[in-house]
Amino acid sequence: MTELLDPTTGAATQTIAFAPRPQALAGKRIALIENTKFNSDRLLEKIGALLRSEYGAADARLWRKRNASVPAHQEIIEEVRKTCDVMVAGIGD
Repeated sequence: MTELLDPTTGAATQTIAFAPRPQALAGKRIALIENTKFNSDRLLEKIGALLRSEYGAADARLWRKRNASVPAHQEIIEEVRKTCDVMVAGIGD
């Protein structure tokens, strides 16, 4: 007798709580966090410039993670919390 095992499971459901979005970006300080991959810094710098020129953001500052495979380190998170209103995380490659 052959026994067949099914290794698949149902999809796990998870509720995601999104951060509240600002009504507008005018006057907001934008944090840009890039992941060290090729061109991610260039992409985010262009996004920052666009958010300033088209949406009136007050500032856009770029931070660099230690590498692409880990979350932003605690120093970045703490500084962003103190100095920025909105964050954009980006990837490159």
